[in-house]
Amino acid sequence: MNIQQFNKLSRQEAFSELEKCCGSTTWVKGMLNARPFMDTTSLHNKSDEVWSSVSKADILEAFKHHPQIGDVDSLKKKFASTATWAGNEQKGASQASDQTLQALQKGNQDYLDKFGFIFIVCATGKSAPEMLDLLNERQPNDEAIELHIAAAEQNKITHLRLDKLLED
Repeated sequence: MNIQQFNKLSRQEAFSELEKCCGSTTWVKGMLNARPFMDTTSLHNKSDEVWSSVSKADILEAFKHHPQIGDVDSLKKKFASTATWAGNEQKGASQASDQTLQALQKGNQDYLDKFGFIFIVCATGKSAPEMLDLLNERQPNDEAIELHIAAAEQNKITHLRLDKLLED
């Protein structure tokens, strides 16, 4: 789909497509209200603008639309509408050793226990050991810093998915 086709989608269709890019209802509504977009640059600029204005609750809502890194079962079940995108984004995790996947699983649980939300990283182009290193580096952060980092990672993922949306 191109930007003109996206602009012509019904509000409900556009909502569904945007929600695949970012699970924050506030972000999706902000994007819907900004249509039509002149081009992909204006789409991305508006995405940044809307994302920068969302609340902590909105950010946490977006995080709930992601599987944990390396959680293949979750990809298949809970996230069927974005499983292909997320699977490609987490390609590095699918090629990981059992030891690395177990370390990711433990690290993810420790992270979730500490912060109350899952570890979010823009996984595209990263191997499982790289993601594990990032998880371990971010684990000592305090919640405010980590929420800021995770929100920035969510924004990167959103931009990648907006581009995928317009490629399909």
